[in-house]
Amino acid sequence: MSIEQIIPKLIVEGADAAIGYYGEAFGATLVQRHEAGGRVVFAELDLPGGETFTVKDADEFDRDPMRIGGRGVLLTVVTADPDEIARRMVVAGGEVVFEVADQPYGARQGRVRDPFGHEWIVGTAIPRPPGPGDR
Repeated sequence: MSIEQIIPKLIVEGADAAIGYYGEAFGATLVQRHEAGGRVVFAELDLPGGETFTVKDADEFDRDPMRIGGRGVLLTVVTADPDEIARRMVVAGGEVVFEVADQPYGARQGRVRDPFGHEWIVGTAIPRPPGPGDR
């Protein structure tokens, strides 16, 4: 068995607003959008680095995590400039959970909650200094 790809689908209340937010925050572009009964059932977004994710409106099968008292999913964004991505997310309407900072486990990371309840860890690895055995 092999898994070729895992594509997250974010369930939100207000998929069109989410499409706009992710465009502003991440530079995501809408590839395709399908609707049924006045609700977005599938919208595919491409990121500048080539990755893809999808969003859809909550419905009777997929409930908006914010309406059932929970959080959305926790996603990780790997980027060369986590400070800038976190800033863009906040400007677009997100809320800082914790500021981007150098973490003791060797990453520069922060966390931002988007307006739809999903939390994003935004970060990059901190290059470790060469050790005695490195050439």
